Amino acid sequence: MVNQAQNLSPQLMMYRESLSNLPDLNIPQGYELRSFCPGDEKWWERIINVTFQYQSDFKKEILMQQQFKPERIKFICCNNIPIATATAWEKDDYGKEIGYLHMVGVLPEHSGKKLGYYVSLAALYQMAKEGKKSAVLHTDDFRIPAIKTYWNLGFKPVLVHENQIERWKNISLILNMPEIFEKLTKNMVM
Repeated sequence: MVNQAQNLSPQLMMYRESLSNLPDLNIPQGYELRSFCPGDEKWWERIINVTFQYQSDFKKEILMQQQFKPERIKFICCNNIPIATATAWEKDDYGKEIGYLHMVGVLPEHSGKKLGYYVSLAALYQMAKEGKKSAVLHTDDFRIPAIKTYWNLGFKPVLVHENQIERWKNISLILNMPEIFEKLTKNMVM
C-alpha cells in the first residue's frame, strides 16, 4: 500500500504524447474557469497548501519565475472563489515543445466532481495554444486520485528509475487498473 508519509524519490513521471487531440473542456455547472488575476495569490496558496500539505509561497514558486505568465495559471471558481488550480508550466529540461503540468490541486470540499480533470485540461489547452506538442508531469505515489485523473487525460507512466517498477505496479493494483502498469514506458525522449 502507498503511504503518504513516504517521500519516494525520484518522483513519478507521466507523459502525454500529443496535445493535438484534447477532449472537450466542459466545466461543470456552477463553476467557472479563468486565469490568474492579481490578488489570486492567497487563493492559489490555500489550494496548494491543502492539496500538498505544506506552506506554499506563490511569489517565490510561481510569480518570480521566468516562466510566469498570468494565462498559464488556471483556476476553477465557485461563486468567484478559486477552488481548483493547475499550471501550464515550462521546464528547461524538456525543451520548448514539451509543456509541464504543474501544481494541480482541488479543495477537498469540491472533490469528486472531476474539477482536477477540467482544470488540468485547461492547462493542457494553454500549452497547446502556446505551441507545445506534448506534456509531462511529476507526481507522488500517494496522489492516487490525481494519477487516475492524469491517466484519464491521456498521460502514461514513464519509468525514470528502477525503484518505480514496483511503485507503478502497486498503484495499478490500488486503482484496479492493470493497464497503467502495462503501459509503463522506459526512458521516454527525455
